[in-house]
Amino acid sequence: MRDETLCLHAGYSPKNTEPRVLPIVQSTTYVYDSTDDVGAVFDDPTKSLIYSRFANPTVMAVEDKIAALEGGVGAMCTTSGQAATLLSVLNLCKAGDSFISTNQIYGGTVNLFSFTFAQQGIECIFVDANASDEEINAAFKPNTKLVFGETLANPALTVLDIERFARLAHAHNVPLIIDNTFATPILCKPFEHGADIVIHSTSKYMDGHAVQVGGVIVDSGNFDWHSGNFPALTTPDESYHGIIYTETYGKLAYILKVRMQLMRDFGMYPAAHSAFLLNLGLETLALRMERYCQNAQAVAEYLQKQPLVESVTYPGLPGDANHALAQKYLPKGSSGVISLVIKGGKANAVKFMDGLKLASNEVHVADIRTCVLHPASATHRQLTEEQLVAAGIQSGMIRLSVGLESVDDILEDLAQAFAQV
Repeated sequence: MRDETLCLHAGYSPKNTEPRVLPIVQSTTYVYDSTDDVGAVFDDPTKSLIYSRFANPTVMAVEDKIAALEGGVGAMCTTSGQAATLLSVLNLCKAGDSFISTNQIYGGTVNLFSFTFAQQGIECIFVDANASDEEINAAFKPNTKLVFGETLANPALTVLDIERFARLAHAHNVPLIIDNTFATPILCKPFEHGADIVIHSTSKYMDGHAVQVGGVIVDSGNFDWHSGNFPALTTPDESYHGIIYTETYGKLAYILKVRMQLMRDFGMYPAAHSAFLLNLGLETLALRMERYCQNAQAVAEYLQKQPLVESVTYPGLPGDANHALAQKYLPKGSSGVISLVIKGGKANAVKFMDGLKLASNEVHVADIRTCVLHPASATHRQLTEEQLVAAGIQSGMIRLSVGLESVDDILEDLAQAFAQV
């Protein structure tokens, strides 16, 4: 099936007389015929459902749909994108380990990597996405467990050279984890370019309607965990009856370890109703991404001509520094998010944003409605000046998330706001 069809049919196939629409299984518990049946499931949770902290039929259907869209062997939904990021790293790292991340990532992720992980004894080494191979290779240590990056950085909109980072990670026998939130599998499938694990904040384009927060981890099933760097996957897990994930589950080792071990302990699993709402968004994802890209391309071209705009960052523009990488990794379009810098710094940026009537000033992005945010004051507020520069964020930068309204109405709203500045 192609993406448009997967969005509608993957994950749930009703049998004779069953509901056409994915049902909401609003239950935390499941019934068994015998005590032995219960015990068998605790030995191997893949045999059946245990409890909705691990898995739920409605959520599992959505997990299967997202795995199909990304081309992975399995997926696990979480209560937020931040939870997906956290668990994807903790599934490989423990106190005393390190990992590498690009600088150009979401501000909340920077804080998680720089401070929270450091407090747990896990070191994150940041590198520039445009650093040379030699510089990136120098960041690896004997205890490095993974490399992390974003397909389209939030909000710098740099495009990661996934194939290069995959090659560098694999040369050191560690996997590449990609946050594919802005691109979605409609615009880019990182597994096709060598990535090993993909995560999303499903709160963004996948949901689209800003009605529920969520995240997901998707496993390609392609990484070989037997290098000796990952004993938690290749040696007995004493917390789970001595199971060896790679021996028992093969290509599903990573995703089943994160479910059976970390989801069991942290309990970041979404509710069935949240998954139902996410599925409604996924059903139109392919159509929406096409329109987001069309509208954003027109808006970016308009912004380039405005005298009050110092710069526009949108990989779909021919003159953009990331245009060549976008042509390679995002041939269908560069999503609906644009970063622009207003002349006059923060004061004029705020005046412009407050003058918008159609676009909402809100702490969100990738919505069906156009919205704006001042990253330095909001999502990246906790970063130092040095970190802001490394993330590609200036005081006059505005993150403009172009929605699905008539593009003419969006342009008219921008024009009247510029007039006020």
